[in-house]
Amino acid sequence: MPDLLYEKRDGIAILTLNRPDHRNAFSPEMMVLLAEAWVDFRDDATLRVAILTGAGEKAFCAGGDLARLMPLFTGARQPSNDWDRRLMEDPATVMSTALLRPFELYKPIVSAINGVAVAGGTEILQSTDIRVASRLASFGLSEAQRGLVPGGGSMVRLPRQIPYCKAMEILLTGDRMSAEEALRIGFVNEVVEPERLMDRAMEFARRLARNAPLALRAIKEAVLRTSGMPLESAYQIENEISAKVMTSNDAREGPKAFMEKREPVFEGE
Repeated sequence: MPDLLYEKRDGIAILTLNRPDHRNAFSPEMMVLLAEAWVDFRDDATLRVAILTGAGEKAFCAGGDLARLMPLFTGARQPSNDWDRRLMEDPATVMSTALLRPFELYKPIVSAINGVAVAGGTEILQSTDIRVASRLASFGLSEAQRGLVPGGGSMVRLPRQIPYCKAMEILLTGDRMSAEEALRIGFVNEVVEPERLMDRAMEFARRLARNAPLALRAIKEAVLRTSGMPLESAYQIENEISAKVMTSNDAREGPKAFMEKREPVFEGE
């Protein structure tokens, strides 16, 4: 079985980190496959929403595999197979695309967090838009405890997504956080029983998929591109993005369907 499963169902892409015996830790193969899957999801016009999850119930992702992945980057291990070589041909591009940092992907992503999400597992979650966690899930950025830094986006993204002092506590201590605490501070949207996790994530994905795809992408693009910018500059970007949507067929279809009391048929055009 590949280290990443990539499925397409009714306009929804499902990406499953598939190394349950290794707590779904990132391997070179998983990084390459993740990067390829995100590019395909971005470019496939039939796909509107993605779900990211992990195989099994114990772990969403334990971060980079300390035996397989990290030694490649430090030079402690030389490439030994095709996945290693493909990763090391252009590691910066592969890793930035796999972790969506700063790969431009404006389609919405729902994460279904089925267990432990630490280090890179918590980092990749910060690139997702709707987060549903199992009651058994836990989170943490343990890099500082191992002489490393969470350089997969957390030092930039986390303080923008939750209160500053909580972000710094998570970054500096490296300690674990429960699903309930993650919900309390707004890091996840919902906490559900393990058996409800994928059903709830799919409910979110289907709900988003019913909306106009151009509008969804425009909203996410505007939020990401204007984050931290001065208001005047941010409004210019918002105006630019809004103008493109307002001239689309979808923008005409939505109000027309409402007036005709029917479900809209959005084509993404």
